[in-house]
Amino acid sequence: MPDPETVVRSFFAAWPRRNMEEVLGYFTDDALYHNMPLEPVTGKDGIREILNMFLFSDQLEAELLHVATLGNVVFTERVDRMTLAGKRVVLPCAGVMEIRDDKIAAWRDYFDLATWQRQTGQG
Repeated sequence: MPDPETVVRSFFAAWPRRNMEEVLGYFTDDALYHNMPLEPVTGKDGIREILNMFLFSDQLEAELLHVATLGNVVFTERVDRMTLAGKRVVLPCAGVMEIRDDKIAAWRDYFDLATWQRQTGQG
């Protein structure tokens, strides 16, 4: 049984493979995903919709700068890097994940929406 930090590290290590089913397999069926500037989604179908925005980018990776774990809660400071429609996006993030039964039950990400919009041309 992997510890919560291993689950989170494995989840982010899966991103460059850009396999939606593999990535969704890290979540509980009732998982909550909340990008704080946006509305939260619940369940794998809602999470799939959000992940579709960046999972199939030309390139995708998360550089974990710091990871701290307390019980089943894992905090990450990271830099997400992707290329969307030829535009390079570098997005500093802080995230909090709650792990239940070796899966992500809640994921809350905090980032500056203006930084995202400026780099993607959205907004």
